[in-house]
Order: sequence, then C-alpha cells, then structure tokens
Amino acid sequence: MASSLFGHVEPAPKDPILGVTEAYLADPSPDKMNVGVGAYRDDNGQPLVLNCVREAERRIAGNLNMEYLPMGGSIKTIEESLKLAYGEDSEFIKDKRIAAVQALSGTGACRLFADFQKRFLPDSQIYIPTPTWANHHNIWRDAQVPQKSFTYYHPESRGLDFSGLMNDIKNAPDGSFFLLHACAHNPTGVDPTEEQWREISHLFKVKKHFPFFDMAYQGFASGDPERDAKAIRIFLEDGHQIGCAQSYAKNMGLYGQRVGCLSILCEDEMQAVAVKSQLQQIARPMYSNPPVHGALVVSIILSDPELKSLWLKEVKGMADRIIGMRTALKENLEKLGSPLSWEHITNQIGMFCYSGMTPEQVDRLTNEFHIYMTRNGRISMAGVTTGNVQYLANAIHEVTKPN
Repeated sequence: MASSLFGHVEPAPKDPILGVTEAYLADPSPDKMNVGVGAYRDDNGQPLVLNCVREAERRIAGNLNMEYLPMGGSIKTIEESLKLAYGEDSEFIKDKRIAAVQALSGTGACRLFADFQKRFLPDSQIYIPTPTWANHHNIWRDAQVPQKSFTYYHPESRGLDFSGLMNDIKNAPDGSFFLLHACAHNPTGVDPTEEQWREISHLFKVKKHFPFFDMAYQGFASGDPERDAKAIRIFLEDGHQIGCAQSYAKNMGLYGQRVGCLSILCEDEMQAVAVKSQLQQIARPMYSNPPVHGALVVSIILSDPELKSLWLKEVKGMADRIIGMRTALKENLEKLGSPLSWEHITNQIGMFCYSGMTPEQVDRLTNEFHIYMTRNGRISMAGVTTGNVQYLANAIHEVTKPN
C-alpha cells in the first residue's frame, strides 16, 4: 500500500538555473567557471558578506530576542523598505495609502501578490514580458492566474523592442495587470530609458492598466538606489496605483535570509488597511509569519545613518565591479578580432548579460571550456573576475566566430 500510494509521482524536471550549478560542482576541471548563478561574487570568485551586514549582526547578537514577528512582519523593515521604493518623503507613506507586508524575499512577494490577485480579481490575468525570469511563470501558474506574454526583447539588436512593447500594451484589454522589472531586467539586462518609461506610463494611464513592479536589484543595478527606482517614481508621479515586490538578496547579499517586502498603493488609508489585512490572511496558512534575523539586519542598516551610508558605498562597489567586468569582457572580445558587435554587453545593466549566444554555442562552452551558464546565453557577470575574464572571452570568441 505504502509503495503504490505515491507510485504515480514522477521526478520533477531540474530547475534550469539550479541544474547549472549542480553540473558545475560535479566537474573536476581546474578551469571550470560558473556564470549561471544569480549571486554576487567578489573578484576572487568568492561569496561576499557586506561590512554593514557584519556590523548589524554584531549589534543583534545577544541583544535582541527571536520571538515571532507579526503575520505582516517587522514594522521597521517595512517602513524603511517603503522609503527606499517610494521615496524618503513620499506623500503616499505620510497618507498611509500603502498596504505593505514583509515577504520571503522577492519570490515570496510576487507569490503573495499573485494569490491576492487570484482571490480578489479572479477574472484577471497577468501580462509577463518575453523573456523574463523563469520563476515568474511558475509563481503565477501555481497561483492559478492565467498568463499572457508581451513583447520586450529584440534579439537582432540585443536591445528593447519598444514598438512591439507599446503595441502589446495598447492592444491588451483595458485594466490589465502587467509584470514590469523596475531595473536590471532579468535575464536580458535591457531596461527602457527614462523617456521610454514615461511613454509606457502614459499609455498605462490611457489603458487603465495596473503595473506590478518586481524590483530585485535596487541599488545593485547602477549603484544608486534612487536612480534604480526611477521607473516606479515616474508611475507614481503619473498617478498610478501600483504593486511592488522588493528583495534584499542581491543589494545586501542576504540571499539565504529571504528578506523582502510586498507593497500595494491603494486609494486611501481605509483601503490600505483592508488590503494589508487580506495579505496577512493569505500569508497565515502559507508560512504564518516571516523570519526575523534578516529583517533585523535590514532595519538596522537602513535606519542607522552611518550604516546606511556604508551600505550605499558597498552596494555601489558591487555594481561598479560588475560594470567593470562588462567593459573588460567587451574589450577582450574586440582585441581577439571578433567580427561580431559586442556593444550590448556594456549597453545592458545589472547582474546579467544576455549574450545572444545560441543553446548550441552554450553547449560548446560547457563541453569544451567547462564554462557553465543557462542555455539561453545569459551570463551572470558576477561570476566574471579579473582572473577569468580573458579565458571567458577566448572561449566565447571560439564558439561564436564564423567557420
């Protein structure tokens, strides 16, 4: 009986990103490189814990208890997160118009919103960019929200397909939900310009669409959290109600702590109270309440002027290193005499470079050069260092040069 009860369960397909790391770890080659994982590495290829995080942990140790947080999470973490996303002096914060809860990083924030959408707008669907982070599809699928796609990336130019994007926004039914990447679009690294964001916002207003921003890289994209929140600020200026998922995985290196925030801008304070209560109600049977340690780290860093200043310096250092590796990779490819254009490497922004390589070329990189990445050609620039950038450029040149 016991053996037959679950006999119909088949092994799940491997996650395309986590599977890359598994293959990398099993490779005995001394030359192997992992440019698939979305986690920052220093210039020695090692995980980095920020000094501001170490200091926050020192203050926590032995001084704070580990009691349950409320269902909605740490009030202080939420307050500081809203200031980061909506602006230090945001009128919406002052007017208490934002329903917000601490979430299990950006993934958990997206999932909470997807479940909220399904429960209270059961006939709605979500428009998701092509391409997007693969887990976005899983999140809204498992929340049973129907998905549509909208044009985003232009393969030939390795840039934004702005006209295709605007057409799809225009042709979507009025009042549709759209998932937007606030900055450092994953996987392409291609963002709209400020002017393009203004045009997108205007068309959203005309069509009465609802924008849901996934902001996984604030500060980590350009090194400036204010600049990276520009798209959100433009939509706020234009009078939109918005949703926003925030994560502290990348910009504070708190990957394993799972600290995030979900916020929804409402019409007034009364509506915000109601929406927050429902978000908490959804969270209760899912995980009851969020973890405390990472929330304490975030709230201490963002509420202490000295530590916040140190964080801003450190997050800029991480962003600058990635920007520097983009320049170095492009220059190495050009020095090798590659006949292809590699301008997109430095035009794109954030952790990922959408290289334009084919799955077959990626397979060659893995099989011949022990370089591991997802088969869509997405390179995690965080895995590129001063020591291996030339090796990576040589390998890319070898698999992309014309026969």
